[in-house]
Amino acid sequence: MALTVKVITPDKTVWDDRVEEIILPSTTGQLGILSGHAPLLSALEIGVMRVRPDREWKAIALMGGFAEVENDEIKILVNGAELGDNIDQETARTEYEQAQNRFQQLEGSEVRRQEKIQAENSLKRARARFQAAGGMV
Repeated sequence: MALTVKVITPDKTVWDDRVEEIILPSTTGQLGILSGHAPLLSALEIGVMRVRPDREWKAIALMGGFAEVENDEIKILVNGAELGDNIDQETARTEYEQAQNRFQQLEGSEVRRQEKIQAENSLKRARARFQAAGGMV
């Protein structure tokens, strides 16, 4: 039996298909879902969601949101999402390295807390995009 998965952002549907298995980046860790899973509502972290529509896994970078599981249907509402196949790995690597450098510069400095949080979130987004594109972090 398959799961129906929809990944919805404020401006588009990024994924709407049936899969055999899904792994979500929940705020409490990786969350695997198979058919017959109990109803669930979970907050999602910025990270990589993996879906297996057949034998091959597909990666989707998620920018935080929520997932609802009910009756083998998974609705994922996120701030942003991007298919790993649509991300240029070299561009993502460069963006990740820049975000990492910026975060490290601010980590030990005496800047506003808000700037550090923004730098950390930028690093998480860049890491998710790089990982979804196939890069190893």
